[in-house]
Amino acid sequence: MTGRYKAMTYDYEYFKKAIYDLTKIDLNAYKEKQMKRRIDTLIAKNKIVGYEKYVAALKSDKNLFEEFVNYLTINVSEFYRNVDQWRLLDQEIIPDLIKRYGNRLKIWSAACSTGDEPYSLVMALSKHLPMNQIKIYATDLDKQVIAKAKAGLYTEKSIAGVPADLKKKFFTKIGPSYQISEEVKERVEFKEHNLLKDTYPTDYHLIVCRNVLIYFTEEAKDEVFRKFQKSLKPGGYLFIGSTEQIINHREVGFERKNSFFYQRPL
Repeated sequence: MTGRYKAMTYDYEYFKKAIYDLTKIDLNAYKEKQMKRRIDTLIAKNKIVGYEKYVAALKSDKNLFEEFVNYLTINVSEFYRNVDQWRLLDQEIIPDLIKRYGNRLKIWSAACSTGDEPYSLVMALSKHLPMNQIKIYATDLDKQVIAKAKAGLYTEKSIAGVPADLKKKFFTKIGPSYQISEEVKERVEFKEHNLLKDTYPTDYHLIVCRNVLIYFTEEAKDEVFRKFQKSLKPGGYLFIGSTEQIINHREVGFERKNSFFYQRPL
């Protein structure tokens, strides 16, 4: 393959536009080196040469299309990930929100992946509120992971961080897997949502979006943080992941409570 032909065959600018037209996923918002490497690996795995042929295959093959979207949306999640942060949520943030706003809290789990985080939120809130007063709005770009979330079946590894009393109360062992209880599942409403394109819901007391934005460019991150700030009520919190920090938190409208919790000023 000549250098010129290879450049045409692997024209990433063409590919980004084609993918946006096809999926409305804006690859410009992701760190290019990391994302391009992931995509090239997937194309090679499918034994397809070049972006143009791969786009044509995505248009004609539903399974290939779903594999691509699933691969693109990085789905690494587990219950009570970084347990110290969840302890802080339990001991300080939730009590503060209940004291300030009462029992009917509006909570959004954004980029919720396979449901580990919204279900963790239900269990955490169940220590403070009656189940029938808990409602979590959970969104993700990928309908396949939402389907997995709704099924609510997990490996032993993914639930390792769940406190023993909650594990006993809300999980049933089925073969090698663990099934989350219907009592928890029915407190979560799942919807498809693209953080880079879709309108953001408003008037939330707590937004949880963890270990997703590290894959975004700085410009895309800033845009998402500003939108989250507008989605929160004054005094509401944004809970982010251990790999993320909002360096310019004042610029995007937040006060820093600690490394993982940022508050919209009252």
